[in-house]
Amino acid sequence: MPVYTSKYVSGSRILWLLGLGFKMDSSCEERQLLVDRMGANTLNIEEFQMEQRWNSLREKASEEDLTEFEKTGSLYQAGIDKQGRPVIVFIGKWFKPGSVDMEKAVLYLIRTLEPIADRDYSVVFFCTRTNSENYLTYWSLKDIYFKLPYHYKKNLKAFYIVHPSMWTRLTTWWFSTFMAPAIKEKIHNIYAVTELDAHILSTQFDIPMFIQEHDMSINGLRYYQP
Repeated sequence: MPVYTSKYVSGSRILWLLGLGFKMDSSCEERQLLVDRMGANTLNIEEFQMEQRWNSLREKASEEDLTEFEKTGSLYQAGIDKQGRPVIVFIGKWFKPGSVDMEKAVLYLIRTLEPIADRDYSVVFFCTRTNSENYLTYWSLKDIYFKLPYHYKKNLKAFYIVHPSMWTRLTTWWFSTFMAPAIKEKIHNIYAVTELDAHILSTQFDIPMFIQEHDMSINGLRYYQP
């Protein structure tokens, strides 16, 4: 009967707990090699499981057919800001959680962010003319946020909310105060489209006409430059 070292026992035990399917009749050498390579004897199980879930989610995002969500036109990359950072645009009015597959919406978010999130980037959220059918619940927002890896959040340098509603202001305040204080200073409310020009050239992307019309209705023609 073979004698196992304490290192092997602790490592193999953790791998077994992780459900990696090792059989007792597989070779000791092969199992020990995996233990050594993964550092399983000192592995933080929770962190490892989170990494495995993220890798699976990222792989699924790259392979899944997300055409239906893409057709909403609510999320896309558009140009760069004045700091040279890629910009992600989100059109809130075109996003309806009750009418889309939310799993695919999250996968599309990951697919959009993945090529740029390893460096600094900005987000512009047009909240213009949104209502209850466009809002995520607080718990859905929390779930999505915690599915994303650390570097997605760290490299987000600015989150601009254009024409924020009362609901959006309250939700972002609550969320950034109690759940994600690290992003609190990154959130900027923008009340006129022209205010974006201080941060992002408006020529970097097409602003939908309904947003321009709404902006003119609340700010007057003096703020609008065709």
